[in-house]
Amino acid sequence: MSGMLKITLVKSMIGRPEKHRRVLRGMGLTKVNRTVVLKDTPACRGMIHAVSHLVTAEEMHNETT
Repeated sequence: MSGMLKITLVKSMIGRPEKHRRVLRGMGLTKVNRTVVLKDTPACRGMIHAVSHLVTAEEMHNETT
């Protein structure tokens, strides 16, 4: 798990519990369709799992040759 994750907010946080809003703000997601790139760590994976119904996440692979 040493790669990077590309996370995009796909649903609004309006009407969501404050706990979910704090998780999204902690990841740097404040507006719909905003994308952030974060390190693939267990903490980051846990945050994604907590708000998985609001975000999409995909792994980014480094292609160094």
